[in-house]
Amino acid sequence: MKLVTAIIKPFKLDDVREALSEIGITGVTVSEVKGFGRQKGHTELYRGAEYVVDFLPKVKMEIAISDGAVEQAIEAIINSANTGKIGDGKIFVTDLQQVIRIRTGETGEDAI
Repeated sequence: MKLVTAIIKPFKLDDVREALSEIGITGVTVSEVKGFGRQKGHTELYRGAEYVVDFLPKVKMEIAISDGAVEQAIEAIINSANTGKIGDGKIFVTDLQQVIRIRTGETGEDAI
């Protein structure tokens, strides 16, 4: 089992969710986060004062999936989140040692 974490632009969330749904992935956890990488933030003007916005709004998606579905999920995220511009985001894949469904006590891939 793997945990796929994708950091994407907020306006791409619906596109990514639909792409994942089309390949049969329905369980996704979404968080609103802030961060920066090469994009480095930007300068804004507010009431005549200029200030730097260091952290940009992003969306963090976490998807627990079986090993066999990882490549398909990554491809769906890349194709639907890509704008071709800086700040499109990143995808991280980590191993999941154990998953437990609290309600039923199911473990492993049965809990996903």
